[in-house]
Amino acid sequence: MKYRLLLLLLYCFNFSSVAAVILQYHHVSDSTAKSTSISPEQFEVHLKYLQEHSFNVVPLSQIINKIKHQKPLKDKTVAITFDDAYSDVLAQAKPLLDRFNYPFTIFVNPAIINQNDTNKQSHYLSWEQLKTLADEGVIIANHGYQHNSLARITDDVTSKQWFAQQSELLLKSERIIAEKTGKSWRYFAYPYGEYSPEIQDWIKENNFIAFSQQSGAVGLHTDLTSVPRFPASMPYDKISGLRDKLNSLAFNIQLRGAQAETIFQHKQTSNITFTVETNDFYKSGLNCYISGLGKQKIKWQGDNSFTINFSGDLPSGRVRCNCTAASISKPGRYYWYSKPWFILQEDGNWYHL
Repeated sequence: MKYRLLLLLLYCFNFSSVAAVILQYHHVSDSTAKSTSISPEQFEVHLKYLQEHSFNVVPLSQIINKIKHQKPLKDKTVAITFDDAYSDVLAQAKPLLDRFNYPFTIFVNPAIINQNDTNKQSHYLSWEQLKTLADEGVIIANHGYQHNSLARITDDVTSKQWFAQQSELLLKSERIIAEKTGKSWRYFAYPYGEYSPEIQDWIKENNFIAFSQQSGAVGLHTDLTSVPRFPASMPYDKISGLRDKLNSLAFNIQLRGAQAETIFQHKQTSNITFTVETNDFYKSGLNCYISGLGKQKIKWQGDNSFTINFSGDLPSGRVRCNCTAASISKPGRYYWYSKPWFILQEDGNWYHL
């Protein structure tokens, strides 16, 4: 009986410390903006690394279905995604992905595809090309009707009116994708990665799975309204950094109430408290960094929560707090969690995209 209990405990411990990673790309090109690009040569280096180190590259749907149904995730599982449906994904990325037999997902903006569908010089894929890709097994998913941030409610409408409008556009986008490709996944990638708890509730109400742009591995506890993805384009395309991301573990950290907010006025917030539901690390080995502020001091509030009192004002713009800790059970691997904030300018207006 004791032996069976020990096996059960070991199983649960290992079960909680496996993870999947979702990679986010945009352009695969030498001639596009570096901030959203990776060269074809370096992209091939990424794919070779996945193959040589026995990563399990699967369709995005396989990871999501495992989480939805709480089925065990195979460790070192990876999904590859592209935002915006640029034409170089077909011209440069797909031949490499085909060579390695790796599936992938493209998040598209139907309004932009519609506008460029008859333009032979377009930088975007056409519906005909997207349909062919879908027929070959590529997941074509929703990136919003247009590439507009959901978080930036315009001054001339109420919050209720805004979400009614956005619901109509989101569902319109999904209908177009279904009509053009023959498949509706109800996967949605937040434009610019911007969202709020209110938007997350709206995503649930509309029965979508939403993907963000903050870093972090994916586990069975992952919130399906803000599934993290690791950016893998420049300047994050070096193998030295990618290796740690691919080997990261899902950090089961929860935020409750006001702690879950993401949009703040300048100087409105000065601290955050995280609740931790993972014990496979030493407290002394936990490190948290905030973009623009650097490494932060951590104050533990008992065994399962810790507070960061920010070392300065959060800068205006898209800000991230990345927390990592070395795993005890899996030496050389790290738990990784990222919290995004969207901090308005001092005058109360949104920062420029």
